[in-house]
Amino acid sequence: MAGGNTVQPIRDLDKLEEMKAVLKRNSYRNFMMFVIGINTGLRIGDLLKLTAGQVSNSHVQIIEQKTGKKKRFPINKHLRELLDEYTIGMNDDDYLFPSRKGGHIGRVQAYRVMNQAAAAVGLEDIGTHTLRKTFGYHHYQQNKDVAILQQIFNHSSPSVTLRYIGINQDIIDRSLEDFCL
Repeated sequence: MAGGNTVQPIRDLDKLEEMKAVLKRNSYRNFMMFVIGINTGLRIGDLLKLTAGQVSNSHVQIIEQKTGKKKRFPINKHLRELLDEYTIGMNDDDYLFPSRKGGHIGRVQAYRVMNQAAAAVGLEDIGTHTLRKTFGYHHYQQNKDVAILQQIFNHSSPSVTLRYIGINQDIIDRSLEDFCL
């Protein structure tokens, strides 16, 4: 289904809600992984390693696995409410997304979860980066500030950020839609 850079953000808000519903029906853990992913923009490796203690305050602070850089960001009100409910009974060092085998679920399992839910709602080109790209796409649509998003993602340039979240492709598609010679 998805490979290389073909993984897309979920642009359609109705499809986003459908994904949430399918995931919530099948597994609250998987629903929470999706919701936290699309609300924080974390890379999947950093997302899967989150513990209850890391999300117990107003901000999350991590060392990014890929860059080794410190990242600190606020938890929005809606996510705070979901996290408070989800982490009841968890110890600070418990992973948010535990595996039955111990530890936390891996990238492959996260990929399977996303693809099964995507197939159920009729979406293609979905992978683990879809969560981060979906966050970026909708953050850009709401704020129209590529510089802030570039900083959030730790990208080298605005053009990298726009390409990553699929905005360039949207612009190209729109420009060619009615083009005719």
